[in-house]
Amino acid sequence: MSEPLHRRALLRSALQAGLVAGAAALLPRPLAAAPLAKVKADGRLRVGVYADNRPWSWTEGGVLRGIDVDLGKALARALGVEPQVVEFFAGDDLGADLRNVVWRGGLLGFQPCDVMLHVPFDRQLMLENDQVAIVAPYTREGFGLVCGPEGGDCEAPPPQFRGKRIAAETATISDAYLLGGFGGVLRANVRHFPSGYAAMAAVGTGTADVAMGTRAQVEAALHDFPAAGLKRRKGPIPALPSPGWDVAMAVKDNSRTLGDALETIVGELVAKGAMAGIFATYGVEWHAALAG
Repeated sequence: MSEPLHRRALLRSALQAGLVAGAAALLPRPLAAAPLAKVKADGRLRVGVYADNRPWSWTEGGVLRGIDVDLGKALARALGVEPQVVEFFAGDDLGADLRNVVWRGGLLGFQPCDVMLHVPFDRQLMLENDQVAIVAPYTREGFGLVCGPEGGDCEAPPPQFRGKRIAAETATISDAYLLGGFGGVLRANVRHFPSGYAAMAAVGTGTADVAMGTRAQVEAALHDFPAAGLKRRKGPIPALPSPGWDVAMAVKDNSRTLGDALETIVGELVAKGAMAGIFATYGVEWHAALAG
């Protein structure tokens, strides 16, 4: 999940939809996600992370990597159990993700996880999804903008990027801002990418001049393309409707003992500097959650 309250569809075609309907009747009832006592008895913590969500979680060379992947492993170690970090594809919205990953399981046989990472710590989301508990906010996210050598003054008002090749992830807050803001003067210049990091990488490889996405995506691109001459906007992005959001975890509502334990572990990781170290591995600066 690159931005709050947005998820790309998991099922892309009528064929896939037909497979879901046929498979659902044949699958056994999903196993329930586990509270703390069962996690310890089983000796395993099953952690759900988003696929294609760099720098938080993505697969490279057959290996699952990222901030959330490393955090999931750290949580399991602190509990004294083995980590089982699994990726899932984003559904139509966050409610679908919480249903498929935490409290029910997916129709194609995806078993519920004990904890799902990268969930916005949002009161309305909590009210709409009372089958889960959203706990342990572990960082603060926001928006950012990066410019390449041909991007001009990165501190300029956004309308001055008119005529530049502007990159953004499809159907995100960044995309809506660039398409509709300032009377739509940038609309013709916006190019769409499958992920926020891919938009940043386009600037890093010289196929775009400016990209907007999340702060973590910007910082990861600066880290991954050190020779590209990228510049990060230091000032605020004007007229942006979101001031940022806390990123947290979700457990099943009857697994609050696990949620309490995870909150304690997050506090310990922060106090020891280990949380900031996990972020730094990927070139991202850790910011404390406001609700933490």
